[in-house]
Amino acid sequence: MASFIEPPRLRIGEDSEEERRATWLELFYDLVFVVAVSQLAHYLHDHVSLSGVLGFVALFIPVWWSWIGTTFYANRFDSDDVTHRLLTAVQMLAIAGLAVNVHHGLSESCTGFALSYALGRVVLVVEYVRAGWHIPTARPLTNRYATGFTIAAVLWVISGFVPIPWRFVFWTLGLIIDFATPLSARKLQLELPPHSSHLPERFGLFTMIVLGEAIVAVVDGVSEQNWDVLTVIAAVFGLCIAFSLWWVYFDNLGGTPIQKARTEGRVTIFNVWLYTHLPLVMGIVAAGVAVELVLLSKPMLALSDAVRWLLCGSIALCYLGLGILHRIGVIRYCKSRAKFRIGAAPIILAIALFGKDLLPVAVIGLVALVCAVQVVQDVTQSRPTTRLVEPEI
Repeated sequence: MASFIEPPRLRIGEDSEEERRATWLELFYDLVFVVAVSQLAHYLHDHVSLSGVLGFVALFIPVWWSWIGTTFYANRFDSDDVTHRLLTAVQMLAIAGLAVNVHHGLSESCTGFALSYALGRVVLVVEYVRAGWHIPTARPLTNRYATGFTIAAVLWVISGFVPIPWRFVFWTLGLIIDFATPLSARKLQLELPPHSSHLPERFGLFTMIVLGEAIVAVVDGVSEQNWDVLTVIAAVFGLCIAFSLWWVYFDNLGGTPIQKARTEGRVTIFNVWLYTHLPLVMGIVAAGVAVELVLLSKPMLALSDAVRWLLCGSIALCYLGLGILHRIGVIRYCKSRAKFRIGAAPIILAIALFGKDLLPVAVIGLVALVCAVQVVQDVTQSRPTTRLVEPEI
């Protein structure tokens, strides 16, 4: 800690291209999201149906957006003083509240979930007001964010005291305002673009959190079953799926979208990079749950429709998101990789559609094969001759 009280400082500017790493406080803050993601996975595990998936999405978005809000603030205005540490502790408390209320977050724990989310937004507003007070050049952006997030927080507080289904109407309105606030500040973002090395690392760390949940799911699935050859093979396939997703994401990760926003004023590509991560990380968590359910299924009986569609649908969503990121150059721009990623989605969905009578090991094996092809494509493609053509948007 540099000093007992240190005002927020602008972490971008002339030295913004210098290497910057996540702080110990940011890494500690991420730990509470490990718990929150785990609780979301448990919720989906207990609600494997269309309504359960929709409920999982409704609960996942506020958790993810809470992480996004704090991460973007720290990217621009981080300061290591007592005030910032205490505010971060309150935010961790709010996320813990979200995690505690996840299991019944759409029923009897609705109020606790809504008020926990609102508390996190209020803390974020306080941080932005504090930053704007000490950094006049950032005041237009901090005022815009503080105003939008305050309105959203008020709507979430109100939602805690109105009956269902009106409660969810307020949730929706609050999230719309939350998501629209950064989009409405396009010119202001160009004046204060995020740090180009710090932010991709932070997104990579959150992706690592959800991939970790997928690994835990494999271990849990095997530990709850008798050691059977087919189950072990299926577990290996599950690990292959997680490893393949790690490979094709992190092998192509970079700060291209932020650099484009900084040098070319192309905020659109940056926003696509931001919002496309939502279906990607949701898909990874859902895939981990699906793999665990596959391992818990009877190995000599056909995999149930719900689990088969959850596995294939979630993996297809991941590759569709990765394909979009490749196609517009948000991560490594490559038409060939984009075609492979997007093309994988319908193939995996075809496995769900036509694999009704397949055993669990066959379904997960076919999905793992499609995932392995993505890795092979990346490896065999000659990187030195790959042209990183800049897309026109």
